[in-house]
Amino acid sequence: MDIQAFFDTRTSTLTYVVHDAASGDAVVIDPVLDYNVVGSKVWTESVDRVAAFLREEGLTLHYILETHAHADHLSGARMLKDMFPGAQVAIGERITRVQEVFKRELNLPDAFPTDGRQFDRLLRDGETVQAGSLAFSVIFTPGHTPACATYRFGDALFTGDVLFMPDSGTGRCDFPAGSAKDMYHSITERLYTLPEETRVFVGHDYQPGGRELAYQTTIGEQKHHNVNLRAGMSEEEFVKFRSERDRELDAPKLLYQSIQVNIDAGSLPDPEANGKRFLKIPINIFRPEMQADRLQLDRAGNG
Repeated sequence: MDIQAFFDTRTSTLTYVVHDAASGDAVVIDPVLDYNVVGSKVWTESVDRVAAFLREEGLTLHYILETHAHADHLSGARMLKDMFPGAQVAIGERITRVQEVFKRELNLPDAFPTDGRQFDRLLRDGETVQAGSLAFSVIFTPGHTPACATYRFGDALFTGDVLFMPDSGTGRCDFPAGSAKDMYHSITERLYTLPEETRVFVGHDYQPGGRELAYQTTIGEQKHHNVNLRAGMSEEEFVKFRSERDRELDAPKLLYQSIQVNIDAGSLPDPEANGKRFLKIPINIFRPEMQADRLQLDRAGNG
């Protein structure tokens, strides 16, 4: 089994091609569709790089796996499937909960399905999936979102936004239906219980301190050096830290654009009567007096 990583510098996202050189079977994890909020421009440079690699290596693409519905980049799953029609787009079956939440949040049309039918396959926790000569198991790891899944290929884990490199810690948990408590149990009970030599391939690398790109670590390194959650840290400590940290973070700049595309399996909205496609962006009105009221409530709640 070989692993080829592709790094999108605009969103600090890692896309992986897992493949068997002998059989030519392959799986792609978390492809990126390029998007610039200025002018709402979409293009396919990142998807094209992955597609070129698949073709150059003569690989057969069986699955396009999503670790979750990303909030910081548009998914390239649909574009990649258009290039490789034999591939199936798959995600954890709890994506239906995320669809329900954001259908309400974004006031999507009544006809928008929330049963996951946009995806070719909804994966169950604990199942093993065959992709030609490759096989992977599905480990649900909710917390960042309720639908996060980690994929295990032999001794290699692809964790999406649950675990980053040890010097970056863990993903945030403040999105609708996210849970720091769930993340704590996902990591400590489902990932940290695996052999320490198990390789971990992360979904993002933000290169803290300007260091070189890094995307591979191990369960042992995470347990002993993760800056947010070392082995032995209590649930109470982690939830307190994660909740306080998340309150300081701005929303991802592509949150609304990404979510409404990604819960639809990477499909862009259909063209409207004028031939153009539109994304819905809610307006959040900020008033200074609202901030003052919030501060008073926070102080009252803290005694």
